[in-house]
Amino acid sequence: MLDVLTERPGAVELSVHVDDEPTPSRAIAYPGMVGSVAAGDRVLVNTTAVALGLGTGGLHFVVAVEGSAGPPFSPSGRVMKLRYTPQQVNVSVVEEAGGPYRDRAGEGLDGAPVVWLPLHSMLGPAAAGARAAGAASIIYVMTAGAALPCPLSRLIDALRRADLLDGVVTAGQAFGGDLEAVSTFSGLLAARQVLRADVILVGDGPGNTGTGTTWGATDVESAMAMNAAGILGGRPVAALRAGFGDARERHRVLSHHTVTALTRVALVPVHVAVPVIEDEAQRRLLWEALRATGLEQHHQLVEVNGRPGLDLLAERGIEPESMGRGPGDDPAFFLAPAAAGVLAARMVAADRAWKQD
Repeated sequence: MLDVLTERPGAVELSVHVDDEPTPSRAIAYPGMVGSVAAGDRVLVNTTAVALGLGTGGLHFVVAVEGSAGPPFSPSGRVMKLRYTPQQVNVSVVEEAGGPYRDRAGEGLDGAPVVWLPLHSMLGPAAAGARAAGAASIIYVMTAGAALPCPLSRLIDALRRADLLDGVVTAGQAFGGDLEAVSTFSGLLAARQVLRADVILVGDGPGNTGTGTTWGATDVESAMAMNAAGILGGRPVAALRAGFGDARERHRVLSHHTVTALTRVALVPVHVAVPVIEDEAQRRLLWEALRATGLEQHHQLVEVNGRPGLDLLAERGIEPESMGRGPGDDPAFFLAPAAAGVLAARMVAADRAWKQD
């Protein structure tokens, strides 16, 4: 049996009693996949992630609602996501023949800045940084390396309510955005040519996977989006995964995944936003780590003040968090994506000024 706790577009969070457990647990249902759900319903839930103690969300997932026929079948959209699984869903993608967006999703990004985000928790600071620096339209392209349903993200819903994010494109096997795309390439094009993004943010949804190895991490794979941006005529911007609050040595100062992404994955020139850090010792350590990688030989490192992004988040009532830490615990971690958002918006503003001249 269950009670409804909160609702947001595409998702309902629930309190459920699992078998004979004495205390209720939290679960999430996607009505677009399982049909409507209401207080008192009996549901079948997948409890694997909670049983394994995995961090993101701490939720069970509703597989079916007893007595429900599920959501009504929609004949529109012939591309499947979650394909060849019992939960596969058909969607209308921007590339679909005869669809309203096929001719509008052009072949280039027209120089639009594309900010790669190593972690989903960086989305808020990056979006706020871009808005604080004047970006009028901020679109997020959600890639498929982590969570696949867009409605899982509470952060996306909060940013949209706070007028800090203007749209979402779900690419690859990710689904549930304003627009659907078959690939990251076409997702970026849809963000620019259909949703008219000034600044494009790109990265995985919540719940990335890391293994402590060089290549076994989803953020390293999502870094390929920087190459896609360059190929399509955009300007890649990297948000550093940097900070001093992570207990794991491989992620302290400058994450080894960021080093791999920028030295071995990014094959195009990238603007790397380096946050202004007030603590002089930490600032020195970060710059020493960056120079030790030789990044300046291939990319442009730009020191940027990300504080306006964090200030705007606070003003809009959003408290960024990553792995239990907030800006008060590890300022550099959150200043880094905010700086990337600020830098991207300044690039847009410089373009406008140049065109006006």
